[in-house]
Amino acid sequence: MAKKKYQPLTIPRLQWTKETLSNNFGELIAQPLEPGFGMTLGNALRRTLLGGVEGSAVTSVIIKGINNEFSAIPGVVEDAMQVILNIKELVIRNTTGEPGKMSLNIKGEAEARAGDISTDEHIEIVNKNHVIAHISAGGHLEIEFVVQTGRGYQPAQWPVGKALQEDNTIYVDSMFSPVRKVTFDVEKTRVGGEIDYDKLILEVTTDGSETPVDVLNYSVSVLRTQLEHFLLQTEIPFNEISVVPTEEKSEESPSPSDNVLKGLPLDLLLKPIDELELSVRAHNCLINAGIKRIIDLVNLTEDEGLKIKNFGRKSLNEVKENMKSFGLGFGMNIKESDVKKALEHREKESE
Repeated sequence: MAKKKYQPLTIPRLQWTKETLSNNFGELIAQPLEPGFGMTLGNALRRTLLGGVEGSAVTSVIIKGINNEFSAIPGVVEDAMQVILNIKELVIRNTTGEPGKMSLNIKGEAEARAGDISTDEHIEIVNKNHVIAHISAGGHLEIEFVVQTGRGYQPAQWPVGKALQEDNTIYVDSMFSPVRKVTFDVEKTRVGGEIDYDKLILEVTTDGSETPVDVLNYSVSVLRTQLEHFLLQTEIPFNEISVVPTEEKSEESPSPSDNVLKGLPLDLLLKPIDELELSVRAHNCLINAGIKRIIDLVNLTEDEGLKIKNFGRKSLNEVKENMKSFGLGFGMNIKESDVKKALEHREKESE
């Protein structure tokens, strides 16, 4: 029995926007995606990022001198409830994922900050300037913290039937997730002559304990692990069949331009950028950077464009819109030799 042949899938290119990438924010652009896949993947990634990434947080404290969260703390301006609320806002980086302990011990008039807390070796507090409490003259604040790892939100884990603990432990609600906000947008993008492919723009904001790159990698690993268990039969090797073949093409095979350049304005590609009727500022910036023809322009990536002297985001968007009206865009990676071959082929057909 002949082996069934499957149509290949479009493999997307992924790129983080370098200009905005930091320890707590990142914008990822994935394109091109199969039609409809932008929303499918965007939703799945967003939900996993918000609820499926593990992190570390304080789960309980012992504050010397009190045995419940509704007490006043001698010598401290804030009451226990306010101090605990401040403790919940600590951003903790855990290098091993193992539980750990921290401690704070301050005497005399002072402002107790997160940076004053002593931690185990594998634990680090990111927001060191965060204020925990204000201590009055003659006051003394001593706190022991228990740090644990988990996912999402966890309510205070009080033992059943015991309101007060023998060791004065106070259990607190914990937000483990390092991800604070996730948004995504889906736009249309071009592949050859087809214009209905998806472009996914994913923005991830974290608390700084994990980078956007790391939490995305974690989320994709979670999704992949879960989805693998839905494969009840042998996996169809789309990664293999979607790779462009490397063997030489026969004379009957279509030239690269038949697919890559399908539907594009070939004559326009080899013309000067003047044809796009750009603003003087954008035009001069491109010319000074050696971008004189439209083919040179479409082969630039957006990141490369932003690196051009005096060529900012406003100019980039202007050029992007002008090219879009001709069915063109950045990062098209078009070979001049393919364009010339396609033009020659078209001339022969018209004779």
